[in-house]
Amino acid sequence: MFSSLADNLDKTFRNLRGVGRISENNIADALREIRVALLDADVEFNVANAFISKVKDKSVGDDVLKSIKPGEQIVKIFHDELVSLLGGDQAPLDLNPPARILICGLNGAGKTTTAAKLAKRLKNDGRRPLLIACDLYRPAAIDQLVALARQIDVPCYAPAAGESDVVKVAADALAWAEKQLATVVIFDTAGRQEIDERLISELKRLHAFVKPKETLLVADAATGQQAVSVAKHFDQAVGITGIVLTKLDGDARGGAALSMRSVTGKPIKYAGEGEKLDQFFEFHPSRMADRILGMGDIVGMVEQVAGKVNEKDALHSMKRIQAGKFDFTDFLDQMRMIQSLGPLDGLLGMMPGFSKIKKQLPAGALDNSKLKRTEAIVLSMTLEERRRPEILKGTRRQRIAAGSGTSLMAVNQLIKQFAEMRKMMKSPHKMNSMMKQMGGLGGIKDMMKGMGGKFPF
Repeated sequence: MFSSLADNLDKTFRNLRGVGRISENNIADALREIRVALLDADVEFNVANAFISKVKDKSVGDDVLKSIKPGEQIVKIFHDELVSLLGGDQAPLDLNPPARILICGLNGAGKTTTAAKLAKRLKNDGRRPLLIACDLYRPAAIDQLVALARQIDVPCYAPAAGESDVVKVAADALAWAEKQLATVVIFDTAGRQEIDERLISELKRLHAFVKPKETLLVADAATGQQAVSVAKHFDQAVGITGIVLTKLDGDARGGAALSMRSVTGKPIKYAGEGEKLDQFFEFHPSRMADRILGMGDIVGMVEQVAGKVNEKDALHSMKRIQAGKFDFTDFLDQMRMIQSLGPLDGLLGMMPGFSKIKKQLPAGALDNSKLKRTEAIVLSMTLEERRRPEILKGTRRQRIAAGSGTSLMAVNQLIKQFAEMRKMMKSPHKMNSMMKQMGGLGGIKDMMKGMGGKFPF
C-alpha cells in the first residue's frame, strides 16, 4: 500500500534536501509535485488541496527557511500533517458492556472475512467474541462465516434456512449470546454491489435494534474515489464509528485511506493485509506516515513477527547454528517459519529504507513461490541426506530434481548456496559482521551482494 505515493514523495524530498538554500519558490515547486503525487494516489481532490494548504502555511515561515536544515524541517512538517490527516492517535474499540460491533459495507469489500479476523484478534487479547451471521441475501454467506468461525474456534450464530427478517435474527442471536457468556458480539451484515435504499433501510432497522457500541465500515482500499462516496452514505445512514481498510496488499496507491478519514472525520481503526485470518492489525497513523515516507515501521514488524515465531524453536535453531550443526532439516523449519509470516514483500516493507533496497534486489527475490520450490527440493531428500548434505552427489541430485519437479541446476544452486551459508555460520567473525550489517539500512543489500545477489533459497 502507498508504494506509488511513497516513491514519488521520496524523489521530491530527496531533491528538496539537496538544495543548499530553500526559497518560497523551491517550496512551491515541491508542493506542486506533492499535490500531483497525492492525486495520482487517488486522494480526493478537496482533501489533497486542503492538505497542501496546511503544509504550505507552516513551511514558508522564517523559522523554517532560515533554519540549519530547512529541507528536513519541511519533511517533518509534512510528516506531522500526514499523521494528523490519518487521524492522529490510534483509536481503540469501545468494548464496554454490552460490547456489540456491527460490520457494514458493500459486497466484495471483505466484511465476512474482516468479522472473523476481528474475532480472532479479540480472542487473542483475552476476550470471548461471538459471530452473528446477518447476511441473509448473499449465497453461502452464512456458511462462509460458520466455516471461518470454526477455523478460529469462535462460536457463531447461524439463522435458520429461509429466514428473511434480519431484526428477528438479531434478537434470537442476542438471546443465544447471553447463554454463551460472550463479552463481544460481532454482527456480519449484508452488502450490495451498489448502495440502495433497501440496503440502507434494513441496515438502519438492524442498527436501531442492536444499538452497537461500534459500527465499522469495511472498505476496499483499492476502490479509490468511490470509497469516499461509500463512507459518506454509510455515515449519514447509521453513524459509523470507525473504518476498516481491507486489501492493503493489493493497492499501490492507497489514497482512499487519506480521503475517508478526512471526509468522514471517523478514524481508521484496523487494516487487513492479505487473506490469512491473522493478517489484520491496528491502524496507527504515525506508523503509517512513517511507512509512506520510507521511515519503516519497526514496532509493527516486531509485533507481526513476535506473534508468529515460536520462541522455543527459534532458540533451538540458534543453538544449532552456534554449534555448527545447522542442516537441511533446520533449514526447512526456518523456511516454514518465514512462510508463516506472510508475504516477504509486506514484512520487509516495514524496514526503514527498504523501498530503496528493493529496487536493487534481483527480480522475484521476494516471491514466496520460491520458498515453495525450495521446500519441494528439501522434502525430496532423505532424512540422511538432510542431516549430511556432503553426501549429495550426482545421482542423488538427479533423483531430488526429478522428485521435486525442478531442474538439476536448481538443486545444484541450492546445495551450493546452503554450503556457503553453512560456512559463514561456522565463522563467528562473519556472523557478527553480518548482524552488524543487518543493523543498518543497507544490511539486506550488503548480505545479498555477499551471496551473489541471490537468497539462499
